[in-house]
Amino acid sequence: MSPAVTVTKGEDANSNNNNNMNSNSNNNNSNNNLNLNNKDASRNENEINNEDCGIREVWASNLHEEFRSICRVVESFPYVAMDTEFPGVVARPIGDFKSSADYQYQLLRCNVDLLKIIQLGLTFLDDEGKLPEGITTWQFNFKFNLTEDMYAEDSVELLHCSGIRFEKHESDGIDTVQFAEMLLSSGVVLMDNVRWLSFHSGYDFGYLLKILTCQNLPQNEKDFFSSLRLYFPCIYDVKYLMKSCKSLKGGLQEVAELLEVDRIGPQHQAGSDSLLTGLTFFKMTEMYFEDAIDDSKYLGHLYGLGTNHGEKGGGDRGSSTSPTAAVDNAIEE
Repeated sequence: MSPAVTVTKGEDANSNNNNNMNSNSNNNNSNNNLNLNNKDASRNENEINNEDCGIREVWASNLHEEFRSICRVVESFPYVAMDTEFPGVVARPIGDFKSSADYQYQLLRCNVDLLKIIQLGLTFLDDEGKLPEGITTWQFNFKFNLTEDMYAEDSVELLHCSGIRFEKHESDGIDTVQFAEMLLSSGVVLMDNVRWLSFHSGYDFGYLLKILTCQNLPQNEKDFFSSLRLYFPCIYDVKYLMKSCKSLKGGLQEVAELLEVDRIGPQHQAGSDSLLTGLTFFKMTEMYFEDAIDDSKYLGHLYGLGTNHGEKGGGDRGSSTSPTAAVDNAIEE
């Protein structure tokens, strides 16, 4: 294994020996001591709110049915806003790195390889930013076991307080292999006419790429972007677009508030966050780009990573954000 992605000991994502990791959080699952069983009313209220807001909860039991709906929707609403929820950061790479950007990618790679996705939100919009009638957003809830799977305790506690039902993820969560098979045939990925909207999304696309390929992420950033370009030919990262919007700063919620975009649904859940990302993208393009984004400058860049997703391109190497701050910001956003 390349020294650039070596952690202190072990890279088994199903291992409970988390104390052997070069960890930035207390992630020994057997001693998590989280009180995750006393907020059923709050969780049920959040799920009702999601459905009332046009956010469809997807579990293993209704996965096939909801993908049939998505196949129809994407034909008329080919802008796909995306967000994920994942269990934080549990490891840091050690070794020599070519640059800050190289470190950031290796940090992303080793954590995505070790951990499991918890939620994915997909919101569909047309080229004018209009949403479908009825259900606009699908929130996929993946299989996750607090006893067996690695996580950063503070991240999981935040997600639980936001209404994520970990006991249901264990019993009715979606299998990622089955999800990948359906996504690959849905007309949502591998399509030049589908445009992906995201916010500070290196980790988001890292988890999706891992799921779609059923493999760990490529060892270097160049190969990562090459694979990403295959599955997601057209990506806009709102955080990257903000480089040209001097008055905009902060995370997704702060940017949305500055643009006077209202949140729909509970914060820190992937469905609501993806919906807010999509609405924010179109409000930003209207206010700052006159509804015309220059693809040669913005298409394919992921904020915080050093290489353009596009075939030729420079990238985000001029960023002054430290590696640790970059990943912490990505998690908070």
